[in-house]
Amino acid sequence: MQNWQNLAYLGASVLMIYTFMGLAHPRTAMRANLIGALGMTIAILATFVQIDVWPLVLIGIPLGSLIGAILALRIRMTGMPQMVALLNGFGGLASVLVAGAYLIGQPSVDLQTNVATAASGFIGAVTFWGSLVAWDKLEEFLLKGGPILFPGRHVVNVILILLVIGLSFALVMDPTRTSLYWWLCLVSSLLGIGLTIPIGGADMPVVIALLNSYSGLAAAATGFVLKNNMLIIAGSLVGASGVILTAIMCKAMNRSLANVMFAGVGSEVTTGPKADDVYAGKIKATSPEEIAMVLDGASRVVIVPGYGMAVAQAQHAVKTLATLLEKRGVTVDYAIHPVAGRMPGHMNILLAEADVAYDKLLEMDVINPSFPQTDVAIVIGANDVVNPLARTDPTSPIAGMPILDVDRAKTVIMIKRSLSPGFAGIPNPLFAAPNCLMFFSDGKNAINDIISAVKES
Repeated sequence: MQNWQNLAYLGASVLMIYTFMGLAHPRTAMRANLIGALGMTIAILATFVQIDVWPLVLIGIPLGSLIGAILALRIRMTGMPQMVALLNGFGGLASVLVAGAYLIGQPSVDLQTNVATAASGFIGAVTFWGSLVAWDKLEEFLLKGGPILFPGRHVVNVILILLVIGLSFALVMDPTRTSLYWWLCLVSSLLGIGLTIPIGGADMPVVIALLNSYSGLAAAATGFVLKNNMLIIAGSLVGASGVILTAIMCKAMNRSLANVMFAGVGSEVTTGPKADDVYAGKIKATSPEEIAMVLDGASRVVIVPGYGMAVAQAQHAVKTLATLLEKRGVTVDYAIHPVAGRMPGHMNILLAEADVAYDKLLEMDVINPSFPQTDVAIVIGANDVVNPLARTDPTSPIAGMPILDVDRAKTVIMIKRSLSPGFAGIPNPLFAAPNCLMFFSDGKNAINDIISAVKES
């Protein structure tokens, strides 16, 4: 039976690896997701041979499936990062509880198992509470989205880390003192909160990617505790992919992970020009009729989706506008910034939902050289990712961040509800540029009004 179980784990691991390969491309992502679910199902069934508490398992599977299905069906696309944060957190909590239960049931004298148990408790608790803080900062249920900074926070975190190291060492040396494990989890929980709460909402997607990696590492550690090969492999894959995604996002923002974790970007900016000085007397508000006239003479239009499009659920209206323009002979493309929205691929998913052809979604490096030949750039709710201060002001919080060069288009139509700043908390001189027209409206309403005006023109 053990041989058959290991063979099943091997097959499930191969399916998991194929899943990660398939998720790298939108055309294969859905199929890869189903293959991953199949691999996990095989792993779960193979694990049943070790279980002797069938009633609890038979209760837990349908109950967990029901909760997961309800959450998946009810979640808004704008709330997907919060959903991912919660999933990371529950994964970390599961590692804490499973490793703790194993420790209580059969304390081990094996050094590797003891180290893995301490790692499961430490990483899992940090992941759970850090993920809850990340969820709350994005949801703004109890905490505000900006950084929450307090004096001496770094010192407190260092003290907590030293306590974690001390408790881990004591637990490894004497695993029969199970109370040490729960003290370790408590201190690690405080550390997870302390590390996450100073980080602003703009950087929270990066933190969620990092916490995703942590949840994988916690699962892998728990795999060593249980001597479960499948859990070790799956956890390692998740841990590695989370680190890679974190690195990609940091590169897209031209910032180091240390800067994301400790710089507090997104707090109130007290240096640099004030919004009134940047915008005073220079903002040119426009109307749907004027935009229709501009589009009437355009041969190439680039649509730049941002978080405002996600909030307004404007992707279907955007597709309708693009189709209308294409029927008139206009070339329409979409410019996608890696961190537009609140998670990598956020804009791709929304536009795919509206059946926008994937080959029209052009990444930043591909689309940027063509902006000088673009007649009209329509920006829907993006801010920091199109802010030219990233290129021109070395003292700006976003200095050096790669941006979409929409300011180099012949005409820029900026759709926003107001002149409020983005997550970085700084004004955007693009709003006051000579080639920029501001259309103050909700994203979906704005696009629908433009569609009506274009049809009437």
